[in-house]
Amino acid sequence: MNWSERKDDHCQTCEFQENLKILRQIPFFSEIPVEALKIFAYLCTREIFRKDDYLFAQDDDDGQAFYFLSGSAELFHLRGSEAYLVHTYGPGDFSGGLTLLGRAQRLFSLKAVSDTVCLILTREKFQKAIAQVPQVVPGMLQAVIEAIWEWERRFLQDQRTECEVCRKRTGVSMI
Repeated sequence: MNWSERKDDHCQTCEFQENLKILRQIPFFSEIPVEALKIFAYLCTREIFRKDDYLFAQDDDDGQAFYFLSGSAELFHLRGSEAYLVHTYGPGDFSGGLTLLGRAQRLFSLKAVSDTVCLILTREKFQKAIAQVPQVVPGMLQAVIEAIWEWERRFLQDQRTECEVCRKRTGVSMI
C-alpha cells in the first residue's frame, strides 16, 4: 500500500465518521441504534451543486434526502409562470426524509443559490438498508409523527383563529 492509498483510506474513514455524527443529529434518524445507523452513514454520498443547479424539480420523484453541509438552496413552488419561495435551506438543514419512505412526486423545486455541498441518501440505498435492519422502522415512524405534530402545533400557534381558510388547512396530524 502506498501513501496515497493510506491517505484515501484515512479520508474515507473521516468522512464515514462525519456522516455518522451528522445522521445522529437529524431527528429522522435519531431513534436508530448506532450499529444500524452506521449502515446509513456508509451509504451516504457527498455531492456538489453549482449556483443555479437544481437539486430536484417540481413533479420529479428523485427519491433523495439532503443534508446541507455548505451553501444554500431555495425551495419554491411553481404555479403557472410564478415561483413562490417557500423556504431557504443552509448548513445544518435536512430535507427529504419522507421521500426515503416511499414514492412521491415533489410538490416543490429546490435550486442552489450558491455553490452547495450536500450529504445525500437515496431511497434505493435506504430501502436496501432497511431490509437488513427492519427493527429501526418503528423509531423512524415515531420521528415522522413527531415532526408532523410539531409542524401542525406551530402552524396553529402562528395562525389567527378567526382565519377560516387557515382552520380548514389544519388536521394533517389526523391522517
